Amino acid sequence: MCLGVPGKIVSVDGLVATVDFFGVQKQVNLHIVDEPVVVGDYILNHVGYAIRKIPLEDVEGTVAMYQELIDGKPDDLMRQDIEGELR
Repeated sequence: MCLGVPGKIVSVDGLVATVDFFGVQKQVNLHIVDEPVVVGDYILNHVGYAIRKIPLEDVEGTVAMYQELIDGKPDDLMRQDIEGELR
């Protein structure tokens, strides 16, 4: 299973952003994101690429849902997929 993971942009340098994913910071490519992003925006990341900007009104619910999955059972496949994206 492949799952995108939401993260908050903490810096932007051209077409690369540093993004915070639940305390893990990673570099993410902005080449294919659906609209321009700035520091403070949330994006959905998939295999190192921001694939879409998360609308402000959806951020809280989206992050809460993923946090619930991360806090879930260690053998949950969705949790394992999220953790795989954060490595």
